[in-house]
Amino acid sequence: MINLFFIFVFIFIIVPLSSSVEHDSHLLRRGLVQQKYLEITRPLPFANLTPSCTLPILTHDFGNTMGLPPISVDYTPPEKCSWNHVALQFNASCKGVQYDRIAAVWLDGADLLRTSTAEPTVDGVFWTVTKDVTRYTSLLVKENISLSVMLENLVDDVYTGVYRVNVTFLYYDVDDTGVPLKLRLVDDVFVDSPIRGGGSLSLNDKPADLIMPISGYGGEGFWFRIQSDSELHGKSVAIPKNTYKAVMEICVSFHGDDEFWYSNPPDSYVRANNLTSQRGHGAYREVLLNIDENLVGSVVPFPVIYPGGINPLYWDPVVSIGAFDHPSYDIDLTPFLGILLDGKSHFLWFKVVDSLPFWLVDANLHLWLDKQCTGDCAVQAAIIDSGTPDFEIEMERSSDFQGLDGSYEVEMKRKSEYRGWVKSSAGNLTTTVSRELKFKNKIKFHEKGNEKKVKQKVKEEIEISVVESETGIKISHTSLKRKYPLTITTKTSKPSKEDNGTKLMLSELENEWSEKKKWGEGYSSSSSSSSSSLKNGQKCKGWMNVQDNVVVQGEATTEQRYSYNGEASSYSREITAANGRLINDTANYFKFASFTTM
Repeated sequence: MINLFFIFVFIFIIVPLSSSVEHDSHLLRRGLVQQKYLEITRPLPFANLTPSCTLPILTHDFGNTMGLPPISVDYTPPEKCSWNHVALQFNASCKGVQYDRIAAVWLDGADLLRTSTAEPTVDGVFWTVTKDVTRYTSLLVKENISLSVMLENLVDDVYTGVYRVNVTFLYYDVDDTGVPLKLRLVDDVFVDSPIRGGGSLSLNDKPADLIMPISGYGGEGFWFRIQSDSELHGKSVAIPKNTYKAVMEICVSFHGDDEFWYSNPPDSYVRANNLTSQRGHGAYREVLLNIDENLVGSVVPFPVIYPGGINPLYWDPVVSIGAFDHPSYDIDLTPFLGILLDGKSHFLWFKVVDSLPFWLVDANLHLWLDKQCTGDCAVQAAIIDSGTPDFEIEMERSSDFQGLDGSYEVEMKRKSEYRGWVKSSAGNLTTTVSRELKFKNKIKFHEKGNEKKVKQKVKEEIEISVVESETGIKISHTSLKRKYPLTITTKTSKPSKEDNGTKLMLSELENEWSEKKKWGEGYSSSSSSSSSSLKNGQKCKGWMNVQDNVVVQGEATTEQRYSYNGEASSYSREITAANGRLINDTANYFKFASFTTM
């Protein structure tokens, strides 16, 4: 047997095609050249392998689908196919005039992919989203269940674009390092699995044994459509009595008057200036997760900007961070199994603080089951400490306006720590989850409201530790530090009669997702630990002439830097797009691995 260590590096440069256009902060664009769109992320660990088997499952043209239920087809995994990893491939194309639209893919009611569409050109646009869905294995092995896709689109004499969607599952047989089980080669190239939003699960955790969708019933999609902060949406569930671990994965997107919630002024500003805009309630939003009357977690979502947002010329052909694959957010509920394992049904529900119409929220409850606890056996659990009641929260709001000019600021801090023990065949283990969230947003108006600057910072730190209850010996520990700063500056001229009401709009934007994660297992402080870091940032600048929410002329540049460093690999990519063309695209990939060959 030979032990081999290698480093593989590649660099590439691409220079494709062009043209662009996109409503009041959300606009429609018109272009002529056929274009391929992309969201910058890193390849899946098995991206360059031939799948063990492929399952094309849905092809559908989403034309005038507004108000219609999702399209559903039967799903059964392929026969005589050996696999342990699965990728979902979402291919889409469109020609004509159309706004971007929100879409989702559900399997047996569980949200696998939340995505938005690109805005098309007359000659057409197309793109592909490939997502690792291995964590949903307990659903993917099921037979005779439904896969559903929803994409609400409007087609008439003006909006002519029809979105054609193809959904395919790709099944792979690889080991934990990404090496094919039947072909252990040392020259294959792989990248670590993408870090999920919440960080509750270590990268080595096996998929859950059971996934229970916390979602609607499908008539208007499986997501809950939340219209105001007084609405509570959720589902009553009774979980198996041999559950020893639980994680809630929350999927969320924001639309309508809250599409740009992070730039909404307070209601006092809207009233004082007699504005007709419905965008108000200030610039703070938070999705709350509750079990019955207990607040158990929350999410301040990353500000995903859809391809028609701010300046559509930015997003041609590179879309914004998360536009094609919205992040989801994990909340570890293991300390609350003392509530959930009492043999009764419990109402798990969501609320969006200060929300305006409308938000789309659903969730997947991932459960791990004690296979040695069967029949009348039941896992025992109890809450030791549920932390500060309703989480400790500090909030300050302030505003200073004179007419249309002035500033508004909101700052929030939320802390929580909760602890609970679970006694299963693995032993009596105590899980502690601590979290600190910091949110700050400031909006400034100048030039009679025609110049606006939004600056927002979100920072979150999560720590999860598991110890042996009797001895106090630490079994595992995970920490996640995440932040996403956002800055948007816009300047708008008054419409001119000479130019048929055309407005000149200038804008600059900076948006970033970054996180650092550490995790380890062991019984002593000297036990090994692993770490990873991710930084993904965009800088955009441009101008456009807008008439009746249509971009008629403009220029824009988008620069993006993506950098990932993990235990086994690092991946970086720098890309620049200007006026619909990629003028630079450089990627560097390093793979560090030690494989054994026969």
